[in-house]
Amino acid sequence: MVRKGRIAIFFMIVLLIGSVIGYFGKTTTDEIKLGLDLQGGFEILYQVHPLEGDEVTEDMIKSAISALWKRIDVIGVAEPDIVPEGSDRIRVQLAGVEDQSEARDLLSTEANLTFRDVNDVEMMNGSELKSARLSYNEQNEPLVAITLKDAKVFEDITRKIKNMYPENFLVIWLDYEEGDSYAAELEKPEYARKFISAPRVNEVLTQKDIVIEGNFTVDEATNLAEILNAGALPVKLEEIYSQSVGAKLGEESMNKTIFAGAIGVALIFLFMIFYYRLPGVVAVVTLSAYIYLILVVFEGLNAVLTLPGIAALILGVGMAVDANIITYERIKEELRIGKTTLSAFRSGNRRSLATILDANITTILAAGVLFIFGTSSVKGFALMLIVSIVVSLITAVYGSRLLLGLWVNSRYMDKKPGLFGLKQEEIKDIANSQEGIYEPKYKFDFVSKRKRFFTASIGFIVIGLLSLLIFGLNLGIDFVSGTKVEITPNVSITNEQFESDLTEMDLKPNAVTAAGQNDSMKFAHYAGVFSKDEIANVKEKLQDKYGVEPNVSTVSPVVGQELAKNAFFAVLYASIGIVLYVTIRFEFLFGISAIVALLHDAFFIIVLFSMLHIEVNLYFIAAVLTIVGYSINDTIVTFDRIRENLKAKKKVKVFEDLVDVVNLSLQQTFERSLNTVLTVVFAALALFIFGSGAISGFSFALLVGLVAGTYSSLFIAAQLWLVLKWRAMERERLKPKKVDVEDEI
Repeated sequence: MVRKGRIAIFFMIVLLIGSVIGYFGKTTTDEIKLGLDLQGGFEILYQVHPLEGDEVTEDMIKSAISALWKRIDVIGVAEPDIVPEGSDRIRVQLAGVEDQSEARDLLSTEANLTFRDVNDVEMMNGSELKSARLSYNEQNEPLVAITLKDAKVFEDITRKIKNMYPENFLVIWLDYEEGDSYAAELEKPEYARKFISAPRVNEVLTQKDIVIEGNFTVDEATNLAEILNAGALPVKLEEIYSQSVGAKLGEESMNKTIFAGAIGVALIFLFMIFYYRLPGVVAVVTLSAYIYLILVVFEGLNAVLTLPGIAALILGVGMAVDANIITYERIKEELRIGKTTLSAFRSGNRRSLATILDANITTILAAGVLFIFGTSSVKGFALMLIVSIVVSLITAVYGSRLLLGLWVNSRYMDKKPGLFGLKQEEIKDIANSQEGIYEPKYKFDFVSKRKRFFTASIGFIVIGLLSLLIFGLNLGIDFVSGTKVEITPNVSITNEQFESDLTEMDLKPNAVTAAGQNDSMKFAHYAGVFSKDEIANVKEKLQDKYGVEPNVSTVSPVVGQELAKNAFFAVLYASIGIVLYVTIRFEFLFGISAIVALLHDAFFIIVLFSMLHIEVNLYFIAAVLTIVGYSINDTIVTFDRIRENLKAKKKVKVFEDLVDVVNLSLQQTFERSLNTVLTVVFAALALFIFGSGAISGFSFALLVGLVAGTYSSLFIAAQLWLVLKWRAMERERLKPKKVDVEDEI
């Protein structure tokens, strides 16, 4: 009865988890805020310049943000985000906005209304304005009706203008700038003039209510009235970074990435069940709960889900299963040396916990640095990665222990190694019950060939340095500034055809590249930073040509330099943090070996991107830092086993003793290393093949980094520690001992 009761509880818990996910899952996902790269919209970083004086004050920033909020209320965006950045910048994100060009104009227009004479002398400004509204004249043509605070002011102005006959025109300007001229504007076509209108003043007007006519459409008159009501900006805003995503492309990117994620997660689930049998089924249950809990936490944090965020969730499943693999491999080791199922379960859980914590904390360090130094979409990736790691510790460690413990404590799994993916012969052939030491199946000598691996890595570094000197890096606009236009045409076209089409539209690019399946996603690169009017022009022409609204990103030189500097410091600080943590938890030589290995992995990715001329952007930096975290994760598992085996050996007298410890540790963790990299590769490969072309470079960098990280963990880090450790021991041995002079005599 006890046996059946525990198993019944297991199925009840599984049923409960499935019911909760099934009932609340859709509600949770529907309530998560989607970033602009998933639902369309735009993001702008404004440099704030004062209208008067030399410095931007905190009050100016607050007033500007307040004015921007009023204008966004006019647009009607559901969940806008406006935040100050530094002391003189404001970042605005508007996801889901329909008319992006109109919204950009509305935000950046200073709304400084002035009434001037034909000689450009200001007669009255917007401070005299009480309200504005849409109205119509007798011909039912739209106009803007204005109510002034004081009729006497307008009476005096109209009297002065009337007396200027024959130049009795009152010129109405919106955002007049020094150097603007009414006379010069008259030389331009009517549609290109900056002033709104220039009515003739034939009589003195004494009323508060006046009208502005300017051949408006209804929308134009409505927007002007709403801008005037929102008030003038107290500062001048300059766009120094922008990202614009078409709604259709955003939706396509989301659907592709979710589909890729489903494939990656399905492959991970199948692998765990096939390789670990019943514990694998438990892992699938806890991973399902893990995915749901991540979405719950993310929604609870009111965080914004971005395209890289979905990638982080998918990647997180591959990394989360690592905790299960470490635990299950430990349990299998204990079973192989002849322990009972219950004893192996308890010992395996106990011994794996510290390893899991160490491995995940270092990954959190890398993700934390990425969150601090990254931009908005990269922050979304970092936050999702941190949430994934924290939640995985709860589900993969405690959830798996609870569910698998029900089966183990029911005694149903006693003497049934097949339920763990083991054969009975493995226990008989491999067990060494007298010493209680697990002798691994794979007896590859990792240490004896260390010089070959060191030589291969050094050779690659030399080749890599030459490649960087010859080819350099294909830096994207994130680091060198400029404009990038991204589109997925409804018809299949070549890069040459796309470039030809752009040239015909007077939009000749500096370069054209492609990404995605069959190179369907096209990118046009421009050296200059497009203005908002140029962006609107590009969007209109490409939408007319291909039927799809393109994505347009711009980065000013100053922002490009800052992003490059932040990327460098992000990698630097992540490396320092990891070295410090590993030194505290293990020893300094472990920390040095770990940092050399992870820098080796990062350099491998950089060189491959240089050789293949793949664009390096902020997503690339996110991938590098992710691999830094993953690489150290893998390395720490090996280091933890080395430390454990050193304690068991107790005394190390000769070099061969250290060799034995390192070899045994690598052999013991080899199976776990392969299984872990396989699960993460499933996720990264699915993203690369089926995911959005916008993150194809990111996915490729992850794949390359996973291979490099596994290589360095198996063949570089531990062997380097071995060499450094033995040299340190030798130096200690060769130190001259203090000798008592009298005893010598």
